[in-house]
Amino acid sequence: MKNRYLDFITDEHFLKCIENLYGSYVKAKEKISKMKFYTNKIDTIKLTFDTKFNKVDEVSIIETEILRQIDKSINNSIGTFHEQILGGVLGYEVGKSSGFDIKAKDNTLFADIKNKHNTMNSSSAEALFQKLARFADNYKKANCYWVQILAKGSFNEHWKGDINGKEYGHSRVFKISGDQFYSLLTGRENALYELYKALPFAIDNFMVKVDRKKTKTANSALSEIMKETESSKRSILDQITFENYGYYLGFDNL
Repeated sequence: MKNRYLDFITDEHFLKCIENLYGSYVKAKEKISKMKFYTNKIDTIKLTFDTKFNKVDEVSIIETEILRQIDKSINNSIGTFHEQILGGVLGYEVGKSSGFDIKAKDNTLFADIKNKHNTMNSSSAEALFQKLARFADNYKKANCYWVQILAKGSFNEHWKGDINGKEYGHSRVFKISGDQFYSLLTGRENALYELYKALPFAIDNFMVKVDRKKTKTANSALSEIMKETESSKRSILDQITFENYGYYLGFDNL
């Protein structure tokens, strides 16, 4: 039977990857309790400008702030999503904490996947190059890749030059953009584009089957704050300001 979504992975695998990422979103939201939300002081003066200048209601602005706080963990999960997608391509598998993210089953390719091109400092880049070079030395037929899903260009080239003040290079160590890597593994030139186009349809089909009662986020920061406003009679922003800055001069009047 022909796949509904993508030609290079099964529908079942695709939907499972989406399900895993959905679980990461739910867990990330659940972790943002009011106490966690307040860990870094909330700039309610800025949020006041945001609500007025952008004409956004207080609930929406706090939801946006909560999403901003969980953005880092979600970005990590997006990288994992790409690993899992590519691990479903025939002939490849995910690393499973083996020092690489994706490998060819015949050991002719090893890759470390970063979702964004700028997620590493110079020391991390040096350590990554050294790791990939070790794989290349240990597996004489293997090409090894630093994959940048969101790169500043489309490329597949040797990774060489100055890294952390030292010159590095290896005949089988490369850096590659996300589109080129998807193309390399699938044999389909526009594979990443095909994934992009299939995602909305597949996500919609997945969400139809989600039991929202079981995945409903409990004890979120916003629900905790809104519960406090019921007794305090403050606005949401006033409640957040009071709980964060009640010790400031005059702020105990809120």
